[in-house]
Amino acid sequence: MGTPYADPVTSSPRVALVTLGCARNEVDSEELAGRLAADGWELVDDAADADAVLVNTCGFVEAAKKDSIDTLIAAADQRDSGSRTQAVVAVGCLAERYGEQLAAELPEADAVLGFDDYADISNRLRRIVAGEPHVPHTPSDRRKLLPISPTERAVGAPEPRSGPRVLRRRLDSSPVAPLKIASGCDRRCSFCAIPSFRGSFVSRRPTDVLEEAAWLASQGVRELVLVSENSTSYGKDLGDLRLLESVLPVLAGVDGISRLRVSYLQPAEMRTTLIEAIAGTEGVADYFDLSFQHASPTVLRRMRRFGGTDDFLALLESVRAASPAAGVRSNVIVGFPGETEADLAELAAFLESARLDAVGVFGYSDEDGTEAVGHEGKLSDGEIRARVEHITTLAEELTSQRAEDRIGEQVVVLIESIDDGVGRERVVEGRAAHQGPEVDGSVTVHAVAVGVAVGDMVTAVVVASSGVDLVAEVAG
Repeated sequence: MGTPYADPVTSSPRVALVTLGCARNEVDSEELAGRLAADGWELVDDAADADAVLVNTCGFVEAAKKDSIDTLIAAADQRDSGSRTQAVVAVGCLAERYGEQLAAELPEADAVLGFDDYADISNRLRRIVAGEPHVPHTPSDRRKLLPISPTERAVGAPEPRSGPRVLRRRLDSSPVAPLKIASGCDRRCSFCAIPSFRGSFVSRRPTDVLEEAAWLASQGVRELVLVSENSTSYGKDLGDLRLLESVLPVLAGVDGISRLRVSYLQPAEMRTTLIEAIAGTEGVADYFDLSFQHASPTVLRRMRRFGGTDDFLALLESVRAASPAAGVRSNVIVGFPGETEADLAELAAFLESARLDAVGVFGYSDEDGTEAVGHEGKLSDGEIRARVEHITTLAEELTSQRAEDRIGEQVVVLIESIDDGVGRERVVEGRAAHQGPEVDGSVTVHAVAVGVAVGDMVTAVVVASSGVDLVAEVAG
């Protein structure tokens, strides 16, 4: 615990939230913030000004785990240096996944809370700040805890969840916000531990999603990014495999929303009707976030995934037939156990043919509790690093070429920042429909009218590129 301070429990306690990981974690943090604010907590940006620092951790891969632990330790160091902070608390995926083990191995954290603590987060935090010990949970496979039958989720009944869904408070003023449409995953990829700590796939009811979309629009949000572990599965547990196609035009029609974007699409579950809905619905970005992971059928089967080069190229052909200028991004894993030089060459050849706008390249690492940990044919760390470097270099060259291909193209840019620095040119930056937030590059727009503000949509023509970033000019 930190040094004594004016009684934080009885006089407007302050909390700072630090969010790591994906957009789904961002939603969880804003839901936690909503609950805390509703119960009298003051939200502050600077951890040094907070009585409690809540670190929403990521537990997906080793690098993310390390980042989470480093962040917790840094917050604890600040607490021990005499700041206002009384407690550093771990929440999120790493906390849920390891529970009592994390608490034992990371004494710098004052408490480790799991998803089941979220509903009563305020009382939990008040007791921790007051110095009461918290007994961390023993992790369990959450797939066994969540009902997947819609009959077990009757109207009015408590809905299984990994976090609150009633309250939300925005933690920034960005015109873009993630909107969670489902939690959990029913797939069993051999490298992924997410289902074990996020649980089985559970869709949110369309009415709840629509209500939250309208609230976000009232908070100044202009672009909604639909997130889940697998958006293509949305509605299957509610008895409608094509529910996403029905929901997209309704969400895109919410007053105040200028653009809707779908993320986390599973290639094996893509269907013609969904491609048409994304490409043909006004207000929905022509953007396809397809998680290919590899291109070699042999490697993909060991990953317990479907498809391969031919299937994926056919899928991309269908996407571009529906929308020639569509943006496509993907992630790939290299160095998976048993991956041969021929497998790597097939991945490279696929990327050369695919013309993707953005590619995330990750090196394989063992994840606790996954099937791949027991696979034979493990590659050395050095070999994995070399393969990552090779594919990353190739991907950067190819995505740069793809961006260059867009010169002369007309794009609609959502303005996200305007810098009117004294003594230099005004810098207006945003993203086109083919660019997802934070990961896919941006567009710098020239010749923008003085009255344009953050959140506006501006039509411009691409005149140059640098890597995946574009430069565009508003037509005179």
